[in-house]
Amino acid sequence: MSDSGDAAPPSTPSTPAEDPISAAVRAGYTFEGPALELGGLMLDAETLTQVPVRVPLGMLNRHGLVAGATGTGKTKTLQLMAEQLSAAGVPVFAADVKGDLSGLATPGEGGEKIVARAASVGQTWTAAGFPVEFYAIGGEGTGVPLRVSMSGFGPVLLSKVLGLNETQESSLGLVFHYADQAGLPLLDLADLRAVVAHLVSDEGKPELKALGGLSPATAGVILRELITFADQGADAFFGEPEFESADLLQTAADGRGTISLVELPRLADRPAVFSTFLMWLLADLFHDLPEVGDVDRPKLVFFFDEAHLLFRDASDAFLDQVAQTVRLIRSKGVGVFFVTQSPTDVPDEVLAQLGSRVQHQLRAHTPNDAKALKATVNTYPEGGYDDLGEVITSLGIGEAVVTVMNERGAPTPVAWTRLRAPESLMGPSDPAAMEAAVTASPRHAKYAAAVDRESAREVLAARLEAGAAAAGSEPEPARAPRKEAPRRPSKRVVAEEPGLVHDVVTSAAFRDLLRTATREVVRGMFGTGRRRR
Repeated sequence: MSDSGDAAPPSTPSTPAEDPISAAVRAGYTFEGPALELGGLMLDAETLTQVPVRVPLGMLNRHGLVAGATGTGKTKTLQLMAEQLSAAGVPVFAADVKGDLSGLATPGEGGEKIVARAASVGQTWTAAGFPVEFYAIGGEGTGVPLRVSMSGFGPVLLSKVLGLNETQESSLGLVFHYADQAGLPLLDLADLRAVVAHLVSDEGKPELKALGGLSPATAGVILRELITFADQGADAFFGEPEFESADLLQTAADGRGTISLVELPRLADRPAVFSTFLMWLLADLFHDLPEVGDVDRPKLVFFFDEAHLLFRDASDAFLDQVAQTVRLIRSKGVGVFFVTQSPTDVPDEVLAQLGSRVQHQLRAHTPNDAKALKATVNTYPEGGYDDLGEVITSLGIGEAVVTVMNERGAPTPVAWTRLRAPESLMGPSDPAAMEAAVTASPRHAKYAAAVDRESAREVLAARLEAGAAAAGSEPEPARAPRKEAPRRPSKRVVAEEPGLVHDVVTSAAFRDLLRTATREVVRGMFGTGRRRR
């Protein structure tokens, strides 16, 4: 009270102090640049605050994880993020395992419940559809066919699909090397089977022996696995025209990023095929894209659904290659989000590189579940919740525990989050509308019709036929001079006409030939072959 006798000024109502969790999350999720809005902070199962939970757009190329038990809302989270990325002009690629993501192309249906939920987290919900390209691996399903040549797929990824051991994987690599050196283009499964069959035949046994590390028994195992693989319908995946991964980096006429969805029918029948095909796409992007370093927004965000299928029964060498691809592709401006049931599905060396985590409910009904829950909790930074494990097991549908990488590259506080509602249809789009979109796509004209050019199968068949014809008409000695003839004159030319050799070697045609040959034999990440652009 004042001693002057003057009346005291009226008191100003004080603002209630913000609770520690809200204060920490508000400060931790305040960013200067653009961000994706994930939802609102919850203090407990009943208390929702007005504190927004977000992820910086510029940090999405530091990768992430969306995890949770079946039915907890992982697909809706993926849909929510894809919508906002598209609106920000960032292309998206995602595997549509259940067909629900096709609804991204169709405005949502809304309703009082959705509008009320959206309003509770500060979202003004408006029905919206987004630009979507539909793809189908090998044309199985509704979408533009995605194919890859056998040479482009490479021996390492194929070994993973076939379930080969390390010795057999090494031997398969020798087969690919032989095909390169012998000028036998490997375009589809039939080509590879023809090469292996040739190597174990009477005509090919000398060449098989020259390969050194490839035994007839191992070649036989590989051939049997290839036949089984073909019987499962895998022939449709391999061939030409080979998909150019740069076609995933598309934007619509209005500037929104195109969402590329690949349908995965019969996933349960061939799980390794699909996951490994997606890994090929990722490795191919790594080869094709230039280095860009840190960018304000990613050039592409790649959602790798059912990620546990990729890592199941994988060799150490394969896991090392996956980790290397994820680590290095960040500098190409590509972000990768693995979507799976539990963080323990992802190897530690990959998990350590995932800067953003959206963890839906986990269940702890068995000792293994409890062990997985404890391991999950240990991957999160310290937060304000007394028992994070209890929080994770009590999350409702559409809720998640979130931590992301802030603009300085540091993890944000753990935030129990009620997620926003997607504005597109939360279910499959109309099949007729999807078919019409596929037919109208420029990519349909580019990839729909399969191309069957001369490849290893035809070359080997022609050689066999020519050999049989020669054996039936002329005695064998006539062949020897033909082998020596090209070499002897060339030595005389070198000795007598060095100027001619110099002209040939320095010609533009020779340089083009050399570049083409180099591209054919060079193999990079996962042993995939660089395509001819």
